[in-house]
Amino acid sequence: MSVKNDLEKKLPPVKKEDLWQLAVSLFPICRSITGNGVRQTLSLIQEHLPELQIHEVPSGTIAFDWTVPNEWNITDAFIKAPNGKRLVDFQKNNLHVMGYSLPFEGKLTLQELAPHLHSLPELPDAIPYVTSYYEPRWGFCLADNERKKLKNDVIYDVKIDSSLKPGALTYADILIPGKSKKEILISTYICHPSLANNELSGPVVATFLAKKLLEKKQDERFYSYRFVFVPETIGSICYLSQHYEMLKKNVIAGYVVTCVGNEHPFSYLESRQESSLTDRMTKHVLSSVGQPFAIYSYLERGSDERQYCSPGIDLPIGSLMRSKYGSYPEYHTSLDNLEFISAEALCGSLQMYLKCLEALDHNHIYRAIFPCEPQLGKRGLYPSLSTRDSAKNVRLMMNFLVYADGRRDLLAIAEKLNCSIFELIPIASLLHAEKVIEQV
Repeated sequence: MSVKNDLEKKLPPVKKEDLWQLAVSLFPICRSITGNGVRQTLSLIQEHLPELQIHEVPSGTIAFDWTVPNEWNITDAFIKAPNGKRLVDFQKNNLHVMGYSLPFEGKLTLQELAPHLHSLPELPDAIPYVTSYYEPRWGFCLADNERKKLKNDVIYDVKIDSSLKPGALTYADILIPGKSKKEILISTYICHPSLANNELSGPVVATFLAKKLLEKKQDERFYSYRFVFVPETIGSICYLSQHYEMLKKNVIAGYVVTCVGNEHPFSYLESRQESSLTDRMTKHVLSSVGQPFAIYSYLERGSDERQYCSPGIDLPIGSLMRSKYGSYPEYHTSLDNLEFISAEALCGSLQMYLKCLEALDHNHIYRAIFPCEPQLGKRGLYPSLSTRDSAKNVRLMMNFLVYADGRRDLLAIAEKLNCSIFELIPIASLLHAEKVIEQV
């Protein structure tokens, strides 16, 4: 008897157009670590996930060694020539203003304005993404080619219509319960303005990942799944300061979802543990797909895995990406736009995450119930006609039973047998249903 792996058939269908539409809707919003842009973003995500809970953490709240800053909002900003033409215009691209810029209004020469300008000579057509969250500053970002057009003998009309005052940091979460209270944590960040791969691809894929899990009945999910949408760094620190004891008790695996929108091969950033269940399973699933992928050490970290894996927290959190943040020239510039990502890549990333979660959800420890080999023939699991090829047809099943000793999880057995976990999932389910093995 042979057992066919039909896992791919079980994955729910995904319309790439739906992911793309959410990305397009979110792209124009000016986000930061606090403010109305974050609230607007979460409101749009909540339309897809009505169960999403939105929370506010007041400015001044202490979170471990950090303090929630004042809330920043902005309505307009520009550098205007004497003829009234806007040479730098927040309304055309929200990257033109340095994140968390103080309000400012005045008439300046280029010499006076220059210390407040940011550009990239190495990428002369790109607007850089620059922030100053914890030191009061104001500034503009512009393409270096445009900066070179500014003239020394001109007085420029400069205005940043922003506010920085006590308010709140906004984040959201949703718990999707399974049969077990043990959790898989999915975290993504919602604090960058119009950056498509580095920012929006994460929330878009995480949103549809949650939607697909919610399509299942609770008893079809073994683990519970916690989705967290937070501003990067300060948001995850706030979340951990409020929930870390519960998370340390319940989380068995998880990911920071980011940079999953461009059409590059997959990459994986390991957790600090290096050999956590998340690390082992993700590398196994990537290998089983048969496509090239890159592995990054935790020493090359750069996102919220810094907080989730930190000493004192030490959760098994990795990051499955395409092009890793910081590894592509468009990173943190206006070139990371909707033309840099695609609906196909977003959908492919969603499918890869679904594979990883499906494998994790089935990764149980099994123990053979009977001493010696079970009588599989009476259960219709072994050929009734004995030939020299009889054992070949059920070799994988018999080898699985050999190592179902109550000590190895399904992934460890797959690694031992040099096969994909997706080949063993239906075998384990069948033998469990026939009461040949039991779940430990």
